[in-house]
Amino acid sequence: MTYSQLPRTSTVYVMSNEDLISVEYEIFGRVQGVFFRKYTQAEGRKLGLVGWVQNTGAGTVQGQLQGPRRQVKEMQEWLKSTGSPKSCISKAEFKNEKAVDSLEHSSFNIVR
Repeated sequence: MTYSQLPRTSTVYVMSNEDLISVEYEIFGRVQGVFFRKYTQAEGRKLGLVGWVQNTGAGTVQGQLQGPRRQVKEMQEWLKSTGSPKSCISKAEFKNEKAVDSLEHSSFNIVR
């Protein structure tokens, strides 16, 4: 039996510590009063990420994402281009991206 003849099974993603990253973000535009935090929390949880999201006094939304690199990158794209249905994102900034040995949060929370 060759490799190509082996039965196909579903792939299970196994995290190793070097795959985990953390990144902070700030989103600009019409992102307050449009359920942006709620949708961000839901999308983060759907992707298996942990972190937090909160409104700022400057009218932006900021937070932190942690999890496997691929899912964090997918969430960054969502924050840049999708957001909540009634939001209008003008800019997304990401900073302090770093590899982490372990997750610093246990869930994805809205900070009030």
